[in-house]
Amino acid sequence: MSLLREIQADLLQQDRDIGPILLKLRFLASRLGSVLLEEWVKHESEGYPTDVPVPDYRKIGVAYTATFSGPFGAGIKNAPIPSYLIEKFAGERWTSYEMRPSVAAVNDLAIQNKSGGSLQINASNLILLLQGKVYEDYACNSVTGTISRSALVEILNAVRTRALELTIKLEKSIPSAVEITVGAPSTPPPTREAEAVTQITQQIIHGNVTTISNTGEGARFHINIGQGDGDALIKTLVDAGISKADASELAGILASESPQSKEEPFGKKAKAWIVKNIGKAANGTWKVGVAVATNILTEAALRYYGFK
Repeated sequence: MSLLREIQADLLQQDRDIGPILLKLRFLASRLGSVLLEEWVKHESEGYPTDVPVPDYRKIGVAYTATFSGPFGAGIKNAPIPSYLIEKFAGERWTSYEMRPSVAAVNDLAIQNKSGGSLQINASNLILLLQGKVYEDYACNSVTGTISRSALVEILNAVRTRALELTIKLEKSIPSAVEITVGAPSTPPPTREAEAVTQITQQIIHGNVTTISNTGEGARFHINIGQGDGDALIKTLVDAGISKADASELAGILASESPQSKEEPFGKKAKAWIVKNIGKAANGTWKVGVAVATNILTEAALRYYGFK
């Protein structure tokens, strides 16, 4: 049996541990020459480092309760704190928890909390951030953040279903992938096939997201912009190394005019802006090279206008 078919058979058996299956998928990825697929499998197997963005299915909601004490011995125990207040006083990262441990660790946490139904996270820093801001004249004594066990199970299910979807897509799009076996000699795949594997991986794992690599600096920029989402456009450009002032200026220009076509996703004002500002990538004002900046600006415009 080919390695790809063996992986599919294992994935269809729900009682099979996902860990060993990912090892096979990582080997398949190396034979197909896809660094992106290898990285995804590696991070799922070993955990996501703090400098690597996690896929959306690993971002899970957190519910908070707190205990407060007031004057004359008054108190409020286990009071639910609305997510709106958490985001207002502490930031969105507190309401969307990034689950970075390996799938084996996530599975272990899900099993440990099978009876309790939830998992607590360290929320002690919120005590200071919420102090005196939730209930007037009441002191915040403790904050508890909980994640439901079902959210952990959903992560495991997402990894399994995406791995299966990947193998199905590879089987349809790259026939040579079915011929790979563990004992067969390794030969470098054609460049176009490796690129196709990377594209399939990008679409299935991250959805409507584009990754642009700056091979000279080792940087990797993730572009995820919805149609007409100016805030996401600005954030993407700033994260890539373009100044916030310039990013905001370009966002305003893109919002004020229409693109010429899908092949030319810039209007006259946007083109003039690029000609005027692209030199900032060359002189170091922007923290990104000229070639990568050009790719990012083009990809960002395509997604902002809904062409991708």
